[in-house]
Amino acid sequence: MKLDLYGLKFYDAHVLRKPRGHVGLVKPPRGRHLPDIVTIEEIARPVQSTRILSYRVLFFTLCSMGLRLGEWLGLTVADIGVARRRVHIRDGRDRLVPLPNARLAVLRRCWSVHRHPRLLFPHRKGGLKRAAAAPSPLALAGVPSALTKVVQSCGIKKR
Repeated sequence: MKLDLYGLKFYDAHVLRKPRGHVGLVKPPRGRHLPDIVTIEEIARPVQSTRILSYRVLFFTLCSMGLRLGEWLGLTVADIGVARRRVHIRDGRDRLVPLPNARLAVLRRCWSVHRHPRLLFPHRKGGLKRAAAAPSPLALAGVPSALTKVVQSCGIKKR
């Protein structure tokens, strides 16, 4: 076997007497990490230690219903099906998610504080008094940073 280092061609003189062709460098595939498993107690600690009601309800329902943050912030009052106990998710692909009575009660309590005619989680830039007329939902960038701070203050050290 003969190796041409500059052209990166290998020759197999004993078998075919022909060059095998160009051999490029191959990157190994990236390893994927499985997410850490979070216990019910570890979910309850950040939810219970959150002071702002809308964030508290948001964290509780995100964890218990398995929705993405963008899906949840985009929900409107019309997406909550009280009669059938379903939440209509319209972000990307439409689907229905079950809405148990306990979560419905929490959502109703949160909504009764601001009473926005369309949004479940309105932007609170002007405080609760102006939340009922807010033109947009909570900022997408603020929620993960708030959740990260709450989780760190609870002493949970998982990714």
